[in-house]
Amino acid sequence: MTVVNIIEEAETLNAKLAPLSLAERLSFVAGLDVRVVFTTSLGIEDQVITAEIGNHRLPIDVVTLQTGRLFPETLALLDETESQYDIHITRYEPEQADIDAYAAKYGMNGFYESVEARHACCGVRKLKPLARALAGATIWITGLRRGQSANRAETPFAEYDAERHLLKINPLADWDIETIKSYVADNSVPVNPLHARGYPSIGCEPCTRAIKPGEPERAGRWWWEQDEKRECGLHVGEEATAVAAR
Repeated sequence: MTVVNIIEEAETLNAKLAPLSLAERLSFVAGLDVRVVFTTSLGIEDQVITAEIGNHRLPIDVVTLQTGRLFPETLALLDETESQYDIHITRYEPEQADIDAYAAKYGMNGFYESVEARHACCGVRKLKPLARALAGATIWITGLRRGQSANRAETPFAEYDAERHLLKINPLADWDIETIKSYVADNSVPVNPLHARGYPSIGCEPCTRAIKPGEPERAGRWWWEQDEKRECGLHVGEEATAVAAR
């Protein structure tokens, strides 16, 4: 299939998913007879998607990037989530050789010293494991929402990820944080206790802080950097091609 064909398919999917409920969006994608992978960071959005996948027993592979620097609370939630929904969440970890090479060049916590070093750390601990997690997949499901940051304000329901040559589905694109919280409360979804301590977006422990009143949801990620569009590279890259939501 050519790039043009995939982009056209993304446009078609985007239109089809827009009027559906979350359960309907996930069920539709799960029924496309291709390998579908959902990557969860165990954040509140991702927990909502996991709950739908588990409750409806959808044939979607649920995976997570076990970076080696996650909060203890996140690791505990991982086990709790598997138990509550009777699912297996596959862990993808960085290669020790890559970690050693990074530490030799930048120092174990060298990501504080430069954007280059921080991107290199994300590459080792997130991007390379993600590539393994998505190997053989046609569709990648994420918990991206338009309200998470200005950088994500135009998030569509379906888009072509040119870097990974697959379709990316964002079934919560139009959900706001209050809708997310209501779903969690109404359905007894387990969430990271750090959310209640001022961490709306949770990544690796050394790179995440609580946000201050009035700050955007992702202000606590890589807070020492000045670029307001800071990302790790999982969802924003130079070659990403998005289909505008309709």
